[in-house]
Amino acid sequence: MTVRAGGFRRDALIAVAALVVLLALPYLWQSSAMVDFVIRLSAYALLATSLNLLVGYAGMTSFGHGMFFGLGAYALGLSMQRLSIPLPLAMLLSLVFVGLVAVVIGAISVRLKEIYFAFITLAFQMLIYSVIIAWVPLTGGDQGLQGGIPRPPFLGIRLDQTSHLYVFSAVMLVTALLLMRVIAQSPFGYSLRLIRDNVDRASFIGVDVFRIRLTVFVLAAMFGSLGGMILALFVSGAYPEFANWTQSGEAIFMVMLGGTTTFLGPTLGAAILLSLNDVVTRFTEHHGLAMGILILVVVLGLRKGVTDVLAQWWQERKVS
Repeated sequence: MTVRAGGFRRDALIAVAALVVLLALPYLWQSSAMVDFVIRLSAYALLATSLNLLVGYAGMTSFGHGMFFGLGAYALGLSMQRLSIPLPLAMLLSLVFVGLVAVVIGAISVRLKEIYFAFITLAFQMLIYSVIIAWVPLTGGDQGLQGGIPRPPFLGIRLDQTSHLYVFSAVMLVTALLLMRVIAQSPFGYSLRLIRDNVDRASFIGVDVFRIRLTVFVLAAMFGSLGGMILALFVSGAYPEFANWTQSGEAIFMVMLGGTTTFLGPTLGAAILLSLNDVVTRFTEHHGLAMGILILVVVLGLRKGVTDVLAQWWQERKVS
């Protein structure tokens, strides 16, 4: 999987600049609410962007992507509680675990097309959610993991302190986004686009459709689980809602709001949805109804994601 050197250097420079801005933000805007928002955004931006690897690049709409978000949170929480191992090792083991689960689920799911793929991923999510609820001695059932997640220091980093967790989340976000960008711009990423646009032609010219679909399914699952780990560290716990179908629904909303044709669209969508939710919940208890109306206005008004509209406007401006 290779990428053009010039494109990678540009993307790396943008990533470094974005990280510098994020690290400087708490000093320029001293607000605990802003710090909490960026940590939550890091988690959900990874969930939405990883989903867009499937939706936008591979043409595989998953209704169950949130299961990997929840599995990442539970895997990290349980490994820290039960094994008492360093956090980096716990995250690595959690990624491996989620990857193995994704291989099993993906081997069954990616053979199916369109709506059948969407609904079998939803079925798997409901199965995992039910296991989390039922396996009370391990998961805590509907109460979630009890006792919090131990966050011992490593390399001088104390994730039990909000300032350290903020930096850690920002670094994880930017690094993971850069890696997903590399994947999207690699020959593998263009094979995904070919499969998305014409699977029969891809098969005819020798592309192993099953292998590529399974690979991107596993990669998307692992990146999505990383978002779950960040949120688990933030709330010092893992809860069944992390793996419920509503989590997948929110991820799909984020992708729709931000746009599927630009790489950072889902990240913007996550920022919009989180911001709207924070504002709406201040004014009404019926935030679900209000959020639904706002999302309908945006989707029906623009009929595309925000970045899709901006990209189209920019192209038309260049032509004119």
